[in-house]
Amino acid sequence: MNYFKKILYFARPYKQFAVLNILFNILYAIFSTLSFIALIPVLQILFGETQQLTRPPVWEGISGLKDYATDYFNYQVTLRVQEDQVSALVFICGIVVGLFFLKNLFGYLAAFFLTFLRNGVLKDVRDAIYDKILSLPVSYFSEKRKGDTISRITADVNEVQTSFLSILELVVREPLMIIFTIIAMVMISPQLTIFVFVFLPISGFIISLIGKKLKSQSNLAQQENGHFLSLVEETLSSLKIVKGFNAENRFRQKFQDSTGRLRRILNSLVNRQNLASPTSEFLGVFVIVIILWFGGRMVLLEGTLDGPVFLAFMGLAYNILTPAKQISKASYSVKKGDAAAERIFEVLNTRSHIQDAPDAIEKKSFDQSINIENISFSYEKDYVLEDFSLEVKKGTTVALVGQSGSGKSTIANLLTRFYDVNSGRISIDGTDIRQIKKKDLRGLMGLVTQDSILFNDSIRNNMIVGKETASDQEIIDALKVANAWEFVKDLPQGLDTNVGDSGNRLSGGQKQRLSIARAVLKNPPIMILDEATSALDTESERLVQKALENMMKNRTSVVIAHRLSTIQNADWIVVMQKGKIVEQGKHQDLLLAEGVYQKLVEMQSFD
Repeated sequence: MNYFKKILYFARPYKQFAVLNILFNILYAIFSTLSFIALIPVLQILFGETQQLTRPPVWEGISGLKDYATDYFNYQVTLRVQEDQVSALVFICGIVVGLFFLKNLFGYLAAFFLTFLRNGVLKDVRDAIYDKILSLPVSYFSEKRKGDTISRITADVNEVQTSFLSILELVVREPLMIIFTIIAMVMISPQLTIFVFVFLPISGFIISLIGKKLKSQSNLAQQENGHFLSLVEETLSSLKIVKGFNAENRFRQKFQDSTGRLRRILNSLVNRQNLASPTSEFLGVFVIVIILWFGGRMVLLEGTLDGPVFLAFMGLAYNILTPAKQISKASYSVKKGDAAAERIFEVLNTRSHIQDAPDAIEKKSFDQSINIENISFSYEKDYVLEDFSLEVKKGTTVALVGQSGSGKSTIANLLTRFYDVNSGRISIDGTDIRQIKKKDLRGLMGLVTQDSILFNDSIRNNMIVGKETASDQEIIDALKVANAWEFVKDLPQGLDTNVGDSGNRLSGGQKQRLSIARAVLKNPPIMILDEATSALDTESERLVQKALENMMKNRTSVVIAHRLSTIQNADWIVVMQKGKIVEQGKHQDLLLAEGVYQKLVEMQSFD
């Protein structure tokens, strides 16, 4: 129930709907009870036991409300019985119909206003998770499966919808039904009502024993759901590899193993849940039989209770069974919802360690240099960078080269604050980047990665990610700088052409040139190129290389290099090996030194 309370926190903006729901549920419960009590006069007329009152009753204060209401009703019935019994019956039936109509009207209005609360909470929970996903650091998602995160924002939120939010109407309405019904039963026969008080708690205790393991099993089900969604996501993103290596059977088996485990968990979960309904119904009928036995004796043997009144009492007693049954179902739903909500709040309560400092400053310009001072960094245990220092002056191009695992891409991750250094510091114009607002820091930088990340949208909408206010002419100018306009202008819909999922309707070179154009449109003073040409063929590389040269003019650039053509014109080249600088200088000077750089050039191996 702890997580149920946390979910209800999201209901605060919709409290007016909650108030209206409670109001109409109270009216629903009152008229539901009255509709059963109104059957007593009908039965009395049918059995010829109507109490004749020829004078209107006298009001004697609130303490005599029950007797006054009963006598006044009997007085009205008596007036009609004196004319015609059928007329009296029509009168009473009209009242019963009216009561049932009001009961159902108020029930609908209660559900009507609850809909706004429930769907509002659902939207806000989803929005909160998505906002949290956007705010979490890149490192969080390198440790988590994407499918599990997708499962939390879809399956877990849907479980909260069906388990928590769907029972909100039961939380108020069903207990009120039980309370008002018991009040009516006490007014009719306190002795018989005692049995309800004795046996209902016993029934509730037995039902709670059945549902003990529901939360843990629901948690397992949600985890397995996240696992198989991860398998689907991996399969779709790697379909060429799966098919190219004839690995369909292997992946099919992994998926079937996951769905098999999920089936076994759900079988146990649903069967335990299904046991709640027949158990609660049987226990309820058991209580009814006991009331029938003792109530029948009071009517037939002792004469202390009227037959019509007893029948109405039985109707009220049976009227408790439905809400009691719903409450037992709701208790199971709460346990399932609690497991789903726990997974949701695991995400919402995750604290991002990449945050703006309380006194972080705004910085809109880059004026002097980037300084990397004695930094060390590790993703897990082993250090990727150790005691690394470098200065990048404004307007210069610095290239980082080295074989895989030397720490080149880590520098890009640290400059953009996707990760924070373990020790040392990185500063821009003398200010530690941890003291600059993240939005401003990243606003100073353009990023072109090895994998051309494009969204399933039009070319225009992919371009304006970095500058939402850009005009079509600005977009076209950026595309020209990146040598991309030559193919975009020939597309059927030009800028409105959809690039497909991950840009798969375009070639690798076209995707990369669009990525470069997007960075050009942003027009940042610092450009970070993370192996921007490594995945291209020779012709595409020539076009992209020209685009990069256009983009880097009059700009500060940090180039993580893969090919010689990318870095030989750099102002400064840094050769890295196992997280440390082993050589640095200009292209020709490093060649003359006949060291690590020369070997890399000979092998054309900068990856």
